[in-house]
Amino acid sequence: MTTLRTPARIIPRAFPGIKPNEVQEIIVNSQIKSYPAETVLCQEDAIESTFYMILEGDFEVTKTINNTEKRLLKTLGAGDFFGEMALIHNAPRAATVKALSSAVVLELNKEGFDRVLKHSPSVATAMVAEISNRLRQNDQLAIEDLRLRASELADAYQKLAQQEMARKEFLTSIAHELRTPLTAASGYLHTLKKGKLSGEQLQVTIETVSRNVDQIVNLTNDLLFLQEQELVLHDFQPVDMLQLVELVTGKLAAKAKARGISIKIRGNTRVPPAQGDEPSLERALTGLIDNAIKFSAPNGTVDIRFADLGNHVTVSIVDHGIGIDPQIRPLIFERFFHLEKTGEELYSGLGIGLSITKQVIQQHRGTLDVDSEPGKGSTFTVSLLKWK
Repeated sequence: MTTLRTPARIIPRAFPGIKPNEVQEIIVNSQIKSYPAETVLCQEDAIESTFYMILEGDFEVTKTINNTEKRLLKTLGAGDFFGEMALIHNAPRAATVKALSSAVVLELNKEGFDRVLKHSPSVATAMVAEISNRLRQNDQLAIEDLRLRASELADAYQKLAQQEMARKEFLTSIAHELRTPLTAASGYLHTLKKGKLSGEQLQVTIETVSRNVDQIVNLTNDLLFLQEQELVLHDFQPVDMLQLVELVTGKLAAKAKARGISIKIRGNTRVPPAQGDEPSLERALTGLIDNAIKFSAPNGTVDIRFADLGNHVTVSIVDHGIGIDPQIRPLIFERFFHLEKTGEELYSGLGIGLSITKQVIQQHRGTLDVDSEPGKGSTFTVSLLKWK
């Protein structure tokens, strides 16, 4: 709590240049009052008629921005004053003033101020000069606030523009990702309907249709999963991370083989189970290992390592491929962001694999870290709580 100030000392600060007898005139027409902490003396937008001089205690001055955000403008203590505009102008309060501690104030209302002016007209001059100074200060605060608002609006506009661009790219990508397997499956089905295929040709056609339908189903499931993950909280169970990694690598074996990629599980694999939801973690690991295969150089290697660290189990997926440009690293976990091309190599996908992975790991109260160097590869490390 601040030191007690006497009315005789604080009044000349509020009315610079007034004479001692005028100080006494103001004291006679004022009241000393005490208030507990949390008392609101000035309410923003309210029409009030009292001027306050703080003798003891601390106050905060706040203003509502954009109808929702309460912004702290400043704090006041003994010797400060507020609400002087109410004495000469019938206008709403510009801010809210609330006591932060028990407080003692000297109050001068409009009626009392009018009585003072009858005997001491010079007080009006002093008050007008002080109000003019306060208005200049408020204008500076308002200008600074407008500059801040303009900057925030510019940032928000840029983010909205980026989101709109991502949305358009997503619609284009999903149309392409769905059209290609749908067209292929449809074409082969029309051929099958003619009944002219047999033997090996028939088997190849059926496998092609099946592969394209699987691609459509997997894409649809990923989109639905991304949406459902925001709504579902799972009942976690112990998860054998080695067994889960082996399951995922088995499912991705054909894709890895097509690119000549070897997936190696290295180092210590004797780690305790993690706590989690196995289907969700399977999708998270699938996104990471699939990415490692996609961005590795043909005939390369993807290494997977485990570690037992304190209360956590970690799984690191290491590729030796193209790496990640530092400029796009902050974007790789954003929905629908994906790298389309590096050099002559084109990359398919909607950019939701890493987004799913990040969301799953966050829901498991874990962490997902990335370490990458362009041209040398990337390491994604998942850290999950151990099962207790």
